[in-house]
Amino acid sequence: MKEMFKKNMGYKSKHAADNNLLAKLRENFIITSTKASKIWGMVMSAILLVGVVWYFYSKAGTFSDYNLGLIANAIISVVIGFAIAYKLNIKNNRINQAVNVALLLISPILLLTMSELLNKLLDFGFTVLGFFGGYFLILFLILLVYAVVGSFKISFITVETLVLILSIIHFYLFKFRGTPFLPMDILAAQTAANVATTYDFSPEPILVFTVLLYLLLLIFVVKTSVPEFSFKFNISSRLVSAAVSVVTVVIYISTNFFVSLGIKPDFWNQYFSCINQGFLLNFVGNFKYMYVSEPDGYNYDEIDEYINETYNNSDDNSVKTDTPNIICIMNEALSDLSVLGDFETNEDYMPFMRNLTKNTVKGNLYMSVIGGGTSNSEFEFLTGHSMAFMPSGSYPYQSYIKKPISSIVSTLKCQGYSVESFHPYRASGWSRTNVYGNLGFDKFISLENMFNSDFINYYNTYEYDPSLLQSYVETYYPNDTDMLLRQYFSDTYDFRKIIEYYENRDSSKPYFMFNVTMQNHGGYTMSASNFNENIKVTSTTKNYDDVNRYLSLVKESDKAFEELIEYFSNIDDPTVICMFGDHQPSFETKFINNIMEIKNSDKMTIEQKQSRYCTPFYIWANYDIEERYIEALSANYLSALVLDIANVNKTTYNKYLLKLSETLPVIDFAGYIDNAGNYYTWEDESPYEDLLNNYEKIQYNNLFDQENVDKEVFYINGYVPEATDLTN
Repeated sequence: MKEMFKKNMGYKSKHAADNNLLAKLRENFIITSTKASKIWGMVMSAILLVGVVWYFYSKAGTFSDYNLGLIANAIISVVIGFAIAYKLNIKNNRINQAVNVALLLISPILLLTMSELLNKLLDFGFTVLGFFGGYFLILFLILLVYAVVGSFKISFITVETLVLILSIIHFYLFKFRGTPFLPMDILAAQTAANVATTYDFSPEPILVFTVLLYLLLLIFVVKTSVPEFSFKFNISSRLVSAAVSVVTVVIYISTNFFVSLGIKPDFWNQYFSCINQGFLLNFVGNFKYMYVSEPDGYNYDEIDEYINETYNNSDDNSVKTDTPNIICIMNEALSDLSVLGDFETNEDYMPFMRNLTKNTVKGNLYMSVIGGGTSNSEFEFLTGHSMAFMPSGSYPYQSYIKKPISSIVSTLKCQGYSVESFHPYRASGWSRTNVYGNLGFDKFISLENMFNSDFINYYNTYEYDPSLLQSYVETYYPNDTDMLLRQYFSDTYDFRKIIEYYENRDSSKPYFMFNVTMQNHGGYTMSASNFNENIKVTSTTKNYDDVNRYLSLVKESDKAFEELIEYFSNIDDPTVICMFGDHQPSFETKFINNIMEIKNSDKMTIEQKQSRYCTPFYIWANYDIEERYIEALSANYLSALVLDIANVNKTTYNKYLLKLSETLPVIDFAGYIDNAGNYYTWEDESPYEDLLNNYEKIQYNNLFDQENVDKEVFYINGYVPEATDLTN
């Protein structure tokens, strides 16, 4: 009986303790709701559930392919309804303070998860350093906003919204061009807006889930009870937050402390950097490299010495008298995908270009961009400078060309050429109006001055609808019904305009035209009634619609180029035509992996990685020139080669580049290739480091040290053309 009594007393004590704990929980944590909040919660859940079900059904016409996504999105839709209907009130202020501090420490993990859902689709591949770096980055942002506004609730909502916006931008940029969102992309926002209507922005299931998660966190934070803190604590916590923020920013900007820890972008492959560090940490890490610092050992008085180590200008002081017309065409996304690996098509997609040999120099041209960044290809070609020495993710057109600099334009203008540029699209893209003025072009022909305002307004309104645009063209431009392919101006029309501008040129001067086409621009997911998709990949059982559509566009470029060459073959005026692709397209990764015979892109060899930067180039003349095939050349050398083939006067810098190309024929963002066919990344040791360092210093002098620019190196007879106003 005694033992039983003890057991019963123990049971009663434990039961009483449990009751006391429950009583305390009920006393301090109270769940409340109102009739209105329950109604709103039910309505919101119903709206979200209907929206989710409709979305998944419209996505595939069936739910079978999206069961997991449908279930996940349906569950979170219901949870959002409960979060709206009910509120947790914490009566004890100390407990409330502790809960809010705990939420502050947990919130970076939640926001990091929200961001990485879109970055890696739940494939969290963080390194330990990447995880903690991302965690403290978000915590830093919350503290920074808190120091300004004095409210953790507002701070969290602000940072959460910022993280979502940046992550969505990254999600779509990577989807469309295959590269991550980097800080310099912000400066290209206008250009991105110009072509935004040509892409498919329909949300993926993971994007829907992420937005719903954002709403859930937002509702939870808004309905969280705000604890009371003393005035002294509020002031001191804000001061501490401000001090931590300032110290962190100063350390980041003025030291390499975080870099020494390993927190820096992987410049070789920004995508892998996102995988290892997370999108947000990689994005912020790139800010440190937006600005170009002076190369080690740079001295503007020694530019001649840097040149002479490769090329001695005293060896060639001859004066050229030839002045052929020169037409250079940078063809949007033109490439021959066979450089990636073998595949077969139902017919050759570039028969004319492939067989063009008479009076032709052609070969493989290595760019510094893939899938986008057209302006960087222009920059390399026109100036002879290399993106290899630019900050990762930067766009010189947006950031650095603010004053006149030397280029093929200034070189020809000093020899009496009239110099024009032509791009059948909006002038605002890549700040071309300002940049072309600083390069010295006399004229910039763009969409705005090709057509009247009625056409411009119609095009701007219906660019997303090729059928409507085609109907408009057929009605008002019956002689130019081939003006468009999809919604972009066709190469056939583009080249016909080149002929028109040539025929209306000032014939008293030699003529230089630089043209950037639009026909092959990205957005290969949609068909159009004005575009016959004739090319099909036949060597694989899978049907790659985007690839077929792209190759069909290349076939149209091939036919248009043949017509252009045919016209100038019958012209007496000596004329040199150069055409090259600005980058390879960004589309179905599975196709690329298939023809490369790899499982995923991180398995690429250095040779395969370089092949992704390869496009074709053609230099043809309507008179006799030495014919040859160049296996490898990078875009920074191409304009010097054009000048050399045209036999016009070149600057010392042009001659230096031609000489350098004999040793290092390829220098691009991915690395460099020597004349023996050896491939190097920028992290490899090589016998060419001094040559590369000198090249970087010479480039820095022209682009960033303009007060001390060596005019005798970059200009003919030291003459610097003034910037032209192309805004009218």
